[in-house]
Amino acid sequence: MNSRSHLLVMKFGGTSMGSSARIEVAARLTMEQHAKRPVAIVVSAMSKITDLLLDTLRQAEEGDEAGVDASLKTLTERHLACCRELLPEGFQEGARDGVGGLLGEFARIARGVLMLGERPLASVDRAVAIGERLSALLMAAYLQSQGTTAAAVNAAQVIATDDVFGNATPLLEETRERAAVVLGPLLDRRVVPVVTGFNAATLDGRPTTLGRGGSDFSAAILAASLDAEELWIWTDVDGIMTGDPRLVPDARVLDEITYNEAAELAYAGAKVLHPRTLAPLIDRQIPVWSKNSFAPEKPGTRIVAQLGRGAEVAGGPHAVTSMAEVALVAIEPAGLALSGSTLRGTRLMAEALEALDSAGVELLAITSSSYRQSFCFLVRQSELKAALEHLEETFALELTHGYMKPVQVDTEVGLIAVVGEGMRGTPGMAGRIFTAISRHNINIIAIAQGSSELTIAIVVHREGLERAVRAVHEECGMGVAQGHALS
Repeated sequence: MNSRSHLLVMKFGGTSMGSSARIEVAARLTMEQHAKRPVAIVVSAMSKITDLLLDTLRQAEEGDEAGVDASLKTLTERHLACCRELLPEGFQEGARDGVGGLLGEFARIARGVLMLGERPLASVDRAVAIGERLSALLMAAYLQSQGTTAAAVNAAQVIATDDVFGNATPLLEETRERAAVVLGPLLDRRVVPVVTGFNAATLDGRPTTLGRGGSDFSAAILAASLDAEELWIWTDVDGIMTGDPRLVPDARVLDEITYNEAAELAYAGAKVLHPRTLAPLIDRQIPVWSKNSFAPEKPGTRIVAQLGRGAEVAGGPHAVTSMAEVALVAIEPAGLALSGSTLRGTRLMAEALEALDSAGVELLAITSSSYRQSFCFLVRQSELKAALEHLEETFALELTHGYMKPVQVDTEVGLIAVVGEGMRGTPGMAGRIFTAISRHNINIIAIAQGSSELTIAIVVHREGLERAVRAVHEECGMGVAQGHALS
């Protein structure tokens, strides 16, 4: 049997690596699985460390030398304290030296930013990766101290990307080749690779990072590159739920959902895997488990290509999620003669979408009218400024000459996304959902549904968002009390 058969890749997030006690738990979970099969793990920075690294670089850019010094002191103290608490005496000296070397590297970058008065994106990527490298060092040292052979691996040696600093895209074939060279020999020798999440490098060796959800994405890339049997992602929640338990008291953990459902939920604001995380796994159909490292005895949620034979999918949606910090942007031609031109309306939409793409803005939903050729779309409020700047630049001529009405923005809205494979071809489902919302006197502003029928996106006034989520959850029988068949 190949020594890498049945490989398990596990990823530990920031809260699962947040203290010496949490690292001990993560190591124990690793050792339990390593006793049964080959294991590779991916680690995030300790909780709040990435924010502290970024804050330090901002202080440096602003010329705040005292702030930089204070932040460096905090970073050093936290990681050295973890060394003392985590490691036996004989293992502390090497770990302290490693921490000192990595923080020295970060300090040099920060002082370079201080001198320049600006933060080049390439320097930021190099600097923020230090958080994960520190975590990997501490985890590998602790595993070694417990008799499990482990090696910290900088993902910049393994994951190859393009050169879009801050949000790089992996080059999967090159990564597969590097993983075979760097990680393959470790796994063959029964060594546990402790790989940094979030970071990578260009083909010519310049450090990059993978953007939002980067550590989960790193784990998925490695699982696909190594043909892993499974990927387990350890977080601080029990799994993927039918709704946000802060809004829906009877929300429950789903036993199983599909890649598509998980991606749709994440895209619409659920605190689950980032949509990009699942992409490398789909072709190889590698299942993912979302598990809670604070309650590892709980089974978690399994994410698969297709639901198991016993799963009922005819009953409707699996889950409902929502986003509050969004904005609805409306674009409308100024006159009926102009709006009556289908060609013109189509061009307006095409140019608007191109402008949003140039701004790097993600569309959460889009809908249009047929005759007036007006349309509206939903974006995150954090991306609204960039969206408006690019739209106004694109349509400067039309706005100046009055061919187009001023761009309208409504920030007092919220998004509800109802997601489930079981909605495909189910008559009356949309009507039930809309009726449940209107029953609570909540006005629906916009509706969007893709051709897959996997998701219904609904825009409502912000003040009614939470009530609408609860109404949909109850109407579709997703909660614990209903014993919904889709679980």
